[in-house]
Amino acid sequence: MNAILTRVGAAPPAPAATAAPVPGAAASVSAAAEPSSSTPPAANDAAAPRSARSLRPFILQALPPLMGLALLVLAWQILATQNSAFPTPLQTWDEAVKMFSDPFYRKGPNDQGIGWNVLASLRRVALGFGLAAAVGIPLGFIIGRFKFAYGMFSPIISLLKPVSPLAWLPIGLLVFKAADPAAIWAIFICSIWPMIVNTAVGVQRVPQDYLNVARVLNLSEWKVLTKILMPAVLPYMLTGVRLAIGTAWLVIVAAEMLTGGVGIGFWVWDEWNNLNVPHILIAIAVIGIVGLLLEVALVTLAKAVTYEEN
Repeated sequence: MNAILTRVGAAPPAPAATAAPVPGAAASVSAAAEPSSSTPPAANDAAAPRSARSLRPFILQALPPLMGLALLVLAWQILATQNSAFPTPLQTWDEAVKMFSDPFYRKGPNDQGIGWNVLASLRRVALGFGLAAAVGIPLGFIIGRFKFAYGMFSPIISLLKPVSPLAWLPIGLLVFKAADPAAIWAIFICSIWPMIVNTAVGVQRVPQDYLNVARVLNLSEWKVLTKILMPAVLPYMLTGVRLAIGTAWLVIVAAEMLTGGVGIGFWVWDEWNNLNVPHILIAIAVIGIVGLLLEVALVTLAKAVTYEEN
């Protein structure tokens, strides 16, 4: 064979060389084959943005109210700096801590803690508001259901609804001869109009097809009320209740300032007579918080019974 290759002019094939091992190659391969026990850096970097995105809606929801409160406190501080008779937020906070350490003390008929005064006002509101609901909601159903009743009561409601609730307070004092029933009367007269009007509007907006089906089925008026009108009118009725409770809580403060006795309105006026401005500011905050809680409770109830048409 070598002679043939020599004759052709080709060089004989070189013997196969054995590949030399690369230093560290086996270690690299084995290391690559072994599973890694640590989390890759890319996964950590991806988890951080996900957590930030999950907190973003909460931050966007909480930030505006907090900024609004901070702006209010800042304006308050500026006003207190310009007027030495006006307490600073820190001074008012210190007084609030002392006051709410014992909100239910009793030292006499006209010297009671703010807790008793708030409860007295809520009791008057509950009585006046309850009487208004007992009269106003059925009357709203009647006005909305029957055209004759609508024509009879509509001028009276249009005439009396714009009257200020405090204008009815002297009438209550004249009729009941006592301050407490007069304040309840003022709550009643201011709460009844929103419930009458909203309930009547809700009844009038019930689809006529529903009433036609009830007429074909020869349903009684009681079944029409309970099976058709009540479910359809409930959202409107609760809107009237929500408006009425806000007005009632607004009016009781002013009514108690005029009638006296135990109540948050009289307490504010009494603190003004004592020139105790921090207590007045605390009472304003308490009135606002109680009103907000009543509003939130009724809005939650309204959402629970309100349905959306597709």
